[in-house]
Amino acid sequence: MAAGMKKKTFLAPLGKDNPVFVQILGICSTLAVTNKLENTMVMVLGVMFTIALSSWTLSLVRKWIPSRIRMMVETMVIATYVIIVDISLKAFYPEMWKQLGPYVGLIITNCIVMGRVEAFALQNKPTLSLIDGLASGMGYGYVLLSIAFVRELLGTGSLWGFKILGSWWTNWSIMVMPPGGFFMLAIFIWIVHESFLKKGKEEEHA
Repeated sequence: MAAGMKKKTFLAPLGKDNPVFVQILGICSTLAVTNKLENTMVMVLGVMFTIALSSWTLSLVRKWIPSRIRMMVETMVIATYVIIVDISLKAFYPEMWKQLGPYVGLIITNCIVMGRVEAFALQNKPTLSLIDGLASGMGYGYVLLSIAFVRELLGTGSLWGFKILGSWWTNWSIMVMPPGGFFMLAIFIWIVHESFLKKGKEEEHA
């Protein structure tokens, strides 16, 4: 039973309860950082670290958090882990920190992090909350990485700084601009809903 619950908790955010293309959360970072695959990977790792450990920490102390200050405690815990990410990035990857500095701080207000804490971590045990947080971060991550892959490839003809498309390719400038992130996210959500989620619902009702 416990193993089945852990498996279900892990798989849900990767598919039918994905935080981005089902719950439509955390899309600000989709527009902001997915113009480069490298930037996106760093942001994804930061969000995964923050949401997993924030969920675990708040689940540990959930019985001792007064309801009146619940949101403040959640914000303080999330901010602590975001600061760790920010300091680590500044110390070990300063060039990336200069590019992502303002956006790393916005992880504190990312709806995915707060949403999973509120909806799951405060009602479940620490281990399950850690799994949910990690899976939610992974579900968020593969969507952003997929969008970043297409945007960087079409926008610059390169991936991770390496030239992929030859001189024959004309860069799509719109792909490295915010509207490119909006369009790619919309197309991604449409494809997933039409190809997978809609089909899954039809099979459930069949």
